[in-house]
Amino acid sequence: MKQEYCQSCGMPMEDVNLYGTEKDGSKSQDYCTYCYEDGNFSKPDETMEEMIETCVPFMKENEMDEEEARKLLNDSLPHLKRWKK
Repeated sequence: MKQEYCQSCGMPMEDVNLYGTEKDGSKSQDYCTYCYEDGNFSKPDETMEEMIETCVPFMKENEMDEEEARKLLNDSLPHLKRWKK
């Protein structure tokens, strides 16, 4: 099975329970439950920079160095569907 990643925060979506929901209640194929619910982003006005600040502490909990986490997010988030210009 192809590894899916949230197209907003980049989190690996390894379990169907991590998938967000569309307006009709179906699972979103693009976004996680933390970023997307009922067909809308949880924080619609959040900027990519704010998303990085939100994600870094969670990545640090998973034994990742803060500098490494920031670099990974800065390198990967601009390529995700939500942040592509």
